[in-house]
Amino acid sequence: MTQTPSIKRRTFIQIALVGAASAAVFVPAAYAADLPPLELDNPTAKALGYIEDSSKVDQKKYPNHKPDQLCNNCKFLQGDATAARFPCTLFPGKSVAAKGWCVSWVIKA
Repeated sequence: MTQTPSIKRRTFIQIALVGAASAAVFVPAAYAADLPPLELDNPTAKALGYIEDSSKVDQKKYPNHKPDQLCNNCKFLQGDATAARFPCTLFPGKSVAAKGWCVSWVIKA
């Protein structure tokens, strides 16, 4: 009679958690490069006043906008802040420009 090796429940859970954490860390970075850019005519982008270049924001329409408010220093940024484009939690499945801006901008803590 042969015995099959058994994995203790604790060991199995530890391995599963490490695997899940690894996937959460490494998959978004690779996935971000494949995301299509957010279109300016996207309904959510329009509603939030998204623009690809923060220096071109209409100050009359958005008087609270400041020149240092960029997507790459916003708390909704996902991924590498030094990249030219990256995912944003406000626009799932799309990438935003690092120098972009929208009315939901909040300083990253």
